Amino acid sequence: MRRAFLILWAAAGSLFGQALLVRNTTVLTVTKGTITNGDVLVENGRIAAVGKNLSAPSGAQIVDGTGKFLMPGIIDCHSHTAIEGGVNEGTVSDSSMVNIRDVINPTDINIYRGLAGGLTVSNVLHGSANAIGGQTIVIKLRWGKTAEEMLFEGAKPGIKFALGENPKRQGYPSSFFSQGPAERRYPGTRMGVEQVIRDSFIEARNYQADWKEYRDRVARGEHPIPPRKDLRLEPLVEVLEGKRYVHAHCYRSDEILMLLRVADEMGFKIRTLQHVLEGYKVADEIARHGAGASTFSDWWSYKIEAYDATPYNAAIMTRKGVVVSLNSDSDELQRHLNLEAAKTMRYGGLSEDEALAMVTINPAKQLGIDDKVGSIEVGKSGDLVLFDRHPLDNYSKVLKTWIDGHEYFDRDKDLSERTEFARKKKELMDKEKAAAKEVTP
Repeated sequence: MRRAFLILWAAAGSLFGQALLVRNTTVLTVTKGTITNGDVLVENGRIAAVGKNLSAPSGAQIVDGTGKFLMPGIIDCHSHTAIEGGVNEGTVSDSSMVNIRDVINPTDINIYRGLAGGLTVSNVLHGSANAIGGQTIVIKLRWGKTAEEMLFEGAKPGIKFALGENPKRQGYPSSFFSQGPAERRYPGTRMGVEQVIRDSFIEARNYQADWKEYRDRVARGEHPIPPRKDLRLEPLVEVLEGKRYVHAHCYRSDEILMLLRVADEMGFKIRTLQHVLEGYKVADEIARHGAGASTFSDWWSYKIEAYDATPYNAAIMTRKGVVVSLNSDSDELQRHLNLEAAKTMRYGGLSEDEALAMVTINPAKQLGIDDKVGSIEVGKSGDLVLFDRHPLDNYSKVLKTWIDGHEYFDRDKDLSERTEFARKKKELMDKEKAAAKEVTP
């Protein structure tokens, strides 16, 4: 028992850095206002104190934040980073049996690039080729760790749904869905997409009832034959039981209302509506259902169903009581989500705290992890980002990024190592060329 404890303790310690004190900086807590000339102390991976004139424990890393800005780690509620071997299992309409957790690639360079933009947490989603897609997972961008070590401890898993053009596969090249040019599958219409979702949940409810009856009979001392285990229906039963979140790709207001009605009919909740470009039209209904909205700041018109959008979408939904976040859906865009948030001040007049909330505490709420991350508060994880300017400033740069108090990105160190990395790369390439000449007849 003692040996097992020591192994677990050592593994946990590898994820947490030494004690950290960032002092004399502008602390953007997001939820508790702004502290000028403030300090933040992190111990054992968690924020231990927030205030002024804090003392550092022996051996702590001390960072002078004078003239700089400290904010919580940025959270992306819609990411496809770190997925190995393809994002879409597009050969079936309901692929709920596949799991993104099984294909996380911890060596994806986009993890490091995300850290360079202040990103610390990503909701890694299956693609949108299916009415019901694969299972999803939340990760922390612990660059250099294993895939298992990147998983966000205690975060509830999810599943991806999709509505509209993508699952009915209209106007897309076959390669987008990993199928041959002549292959077709149901559904081919928006009506069919709705029916796939409804039919799957009718099956899931019946499956749930069969297992309940089996367990009840076992509890009565009987010895029945158990129902056949169905890996496609298992995650849908978890949705019905509130153990798995639904993240639904959508655009049009009519389809948003359709999905909310189907969810109400089947007895589950939509956790987030993803993209949701026409959410401003049905914001009252979204708020009434209790769904969150994870949208783009100002992307639209890249396909027909994305035409009737507005950059005021995020602000309008916010004012209607919807919890709104801004997401990337892109390895490139995830590097500057802070600047995407700034656009909501121009398009909708949101305050600085409201804008920052869209890439910190709001996505944390949508993922059910707001008790752990999303703001600078005592007891939360030491996921912090230090900027040289206010993070909503278009000229701001990330100087350092910490996860659980462990430093995963340092701009000065990155710049200083580039020359050495270039030298090593040239050395390896020269050796490869020399070896190739030796074997050439």
